[in-house]
Amino acid sequence: MIERSQKRKKKRLKVRFGTDYPKKVAFTGDASEGGLYIITGQPERPGTKLLIELILPNEEQVIVYGRVRWAKKVPPNLIRLANKAGMGVQLTQFETGKQAFSRYLDTLRR
Repeated sequence: MIERSQKRKKKRLKVRFGTDYPKKVAFTGDASEGGLYIITGQPERPGTKLLIELILPNEEQVIVYGRVRWAKKVPPNLIRLANKAGMGVQLTQFETGKQAFSRYLDTLRR
């Protein structure tokens, strides 16, 4: 089992993700400096590399690469009922918006 070094904050942000380009739309369930929980009925397999586009509340865009650490697929009509339906993604490299994402997480800690 992988230990998490940062505490995640529950927050719903719009996210687009994909293996080649961010084409699937979803929302986050929680976030930290090192990872995201993405709520989706179409999770990718563990180990898959993703390109992720996050939209912060101020409409600032964050582009980051990540790797799927775990995935739980459920039928779309059960996503709201299932516990942790979607996937956990470890963030590996920011393309743009790293400072904006850090500042955003800091506002959640207050």
